[in-house]
Amino acid sequence: MDTNATSLDELDDAVAAAAFRRLVRHLQHRHDAQNIDLMGLSGFCRNCLADWIMDAGFEGDKAAARALIHGMPQDEWKATKQTPATDEQLARMKESVAKNKAA
Repeated sequence: MDTNATSLDELDDAVAAAAFRRLVRHLQHRHDAQNIDLMGLSGFCRNCLADWIMDAGFEGDKAAARALIHGMPQDEWKATKQTPATDEQLARMKESVAKNKAA
């Protein structure tokens, strides 16, 4: 394994995969970190991660990708874990997502 990576593209795939799995497990544990809040702070959420694994070659459909990231079907997650978004959260998300266009 190359321990001298100087850019993300040089990071060993096994290391990157382990970090990704840890991130997903963390989000599966931290249901209090709502998607709307993640979007408002960082411009991405669990659903974005599901889209990104599909972009990377995941062979399942959108529902399967989201279930993989949420740790359960998305409808179940929404019914049991998601809280209603406030107007403030929606505004913060809109502002944050607008910054993604520069990335």
